[in-house]
Amino acid sequence: MNLSDLLRQHRSLVVGAAVLLPFVACAALAPFRDSVSAAIAVLVLVLIVVAAAATGDRIAGLVAALSGGVWFDFFLTRPFNTFTITDSQDVGTTVLLVLIGAAVTEVALWGRQQQARASLRAGYLDGALSTAEVLAGGHESQQQAIALVADQIVKVLGVIGCQFVPGPPHDARLAVLDHDGRVTRSGSPLRVERDGLPTDEYTALPVLHEGKTVGHFLLSSASEIARPSLEQRRVAVLLADQVGSVLGNRAS
Repeated sequence: MNLSDLLRQHRSLVVGAAVLLPFVACAALAPFRDSVSAAIAVLVLVLIVVAAAATGDRIAGLVAALSGGVWFDFFLTRPFNTFTITDSQDVGTTVLLVLIGAAVTEVALWGRQQQARASLRAGYLDGALSTAEVLAGGHESQQQAIALVADQIVKVLGVIGCQFVPGPPHDARLAVLDHDGRVTRSGSPLRVERDGLPTDEYTALPVLHEGKTVGHFLLSSASEIARPSLEQRRVAVLLADQVGSVLGNRAS
């Protein structure tokens, strides 16, 4: 179990810490409020918000920002030990603290998402390349090659099932994952990123060799909506082309 899984498993503790740590920090700074500037206190609280946001939990980051604003007001603005602020500059500082905390949370989460996407892209390409290398060796039977590619397609697209059928798809009700990565049904494009792959019918992924359809994969996402990106769908097409090459070359 990696750190991200551990943090998700103990999410309530993470959120609880996001609430508590700003209180502890402000209470610790309270005896020194005459010598510690508001800017230093704000930086300390922003660091706590960054730490909360770094867990990948938006709620934890936002809670830390709000908690920091509340306890900064209580401990470090006049009149002390009340939730009242009389100085307009302190009001601005408190509001700015909360806004900065919220902004930092969103930036941190965006960074994590970009890192995760980059990691996924690397994984997809590695899978496609390793599959191509295995198939290029020519040691697998056609059934083994098809099973290997089908397994990779399931991983790339996030579908629950993928089975190979010889020949082109003949059922007009099927959605089709075209060679350019678009998904169409009866000629109309589907918004996969928003609505996901169809759950009421299979999605057909044609397998081509020299421009001729030699088979197709039937993709199933009936019990769980899959929303693969255009990039993921194009990788799946590349994988299907590997099967097309195997079938075409070994038939010739």
